[in-house]
Amino acid sequence: MKISYKPLWKTLIDKNMSKKDLRLQAHLTTNHIANMGKGEHISMPTLIKICETLNCDISDVIALVPDDDL
Repeated sequence: MKISYKPLWKTLIDKNMSKKDLRLQAHLTTNHIANMGKGEHISMPTLIKICETLNCDISDVIALVPDDDL
């Protein structure tokens, strides 16, 4: 299983936000955004910051998918 950030990109679209908006409002680094764009892992505290910033549930940010679905 791997983590997919597709729910996050959809949530940003639904909230009319850009990745830059999220980065600034959640106080993330450009590396956080880049790592998510590459499907790499980020820390739980970072996920919590994103959820708090977007006022959403973690399922609106990440999804677990089988390795062959990426």
